[in-house]
Amino acid sequence: MATTAGESLEKLEDMIVRAAESTAVHARAAKEAIGTVIYGQDKVVEQALITVLCGGHALLVGVPGLAKTKLVDTMGTVLGLDARRIQFTPDLMPSDILGTEVLEETPGGKRNFRFIQGPVFAQLLMADEINRASPRTQSALLQAMQEHHVTVAGARHDLPSPFHVLATQNPLEQEGTYPLPEAQLDRFLMEIDVDYPDIEAERRILFDTTGAEETKPKAAMTADDLLSAQRLVRRLPVGESVVEAILALVRSARPGPDAGEFGKLIAWGPSPRASQSLMLAVRARALLDGRYAPSIDDVVALAEPVLKHRMALTFAARADGETIPAVVGKLKSRIG
Repeated sequence: MATTAGESLEKLEDMIVRAAESTAVHARAAKEAIGTVIYGQDKVVEQALITVLCGGHALLVGVPGLAKTKLVDTMGTVLGLDARRIQFTPDLMPSDILGTEVLEETPGGKRNFRFIQGPVFAQLLMADEINRASPRTQSALLQAMQEHHVTVAGARHDLPSPFHVLATQNPLEQEGTYPLPEAQLDRFLMEIDVDYPDIEAERRILFDTTGAEETKPKAAMTADDLLSAQRLVRRLPVGESVVEAILALVRSARPGPDAGEFGKLIAWGPSPRASQSLMLAVRARALLDGRYAPSIDDVVALAEPVLKHRMALTFAARADGETIPAVVGKLKSRIG
């Protein structure tokens, strides 16, 4: 009986390894396909792909013109997803996102309401300049992000699967904006900083985007492939040392004894949702790299994008010139 159980376990492990090999090939092909269109943003592309492989949402923060919109459009094509875009403005209403009910009259004279779906019914939604929408509209998107369904006129409408929101935010112009509340920020698996490309990448951008022909992205995965990859990410084994590193890092980012000397710098820190996000993200990064188990290096690499929007510094710390990335860097040095 014990032999049979052992054989079954070996078969299950073989199945997971084969599935991981196939998925890793697809994921790397997707990363390369995105890289043929988005230049000089390798880390951004990797983190956006990791977010989607985890089944989560990402907040892209960067100044205008750094290909944030193009990244989302390209990812939709490469991953075989139905992608849509919403430009957020202060006068945008929840019904502009979710959809609305219209009164229709049948040929027989009967009247009834029919629900017309809004742009949120997409597999990959770009929420452009999300902080320009009013809190009322932000809350409508919040339910969609967390519950994967929306409620209109008391009726539930399920969103397509997979469903991901990649939102953008301009860090410069804050006049007339509504900063995202902590509850909504916590729904984003990562906050991804989009920085300026280096000189070689910008030189390539100049030649490849101003000529007669522009490079077009090609599909590397389908929605079903992505769903299979998301299921696989949750089945990858995680070593005890990696689990302990995640726990130590997240708990040290909260005010209290676990933070040690940095406790006085932190006003509030990440919830267990950060631990969950980091646990998924390190698995997805390992898979994208062709490995079948994450390492502590993965925890160190993804600590900042997973933690920095889930914590705040005290007034005294900010007055002394401390920043969240710097504090996270110090916390990372403890484990790696």
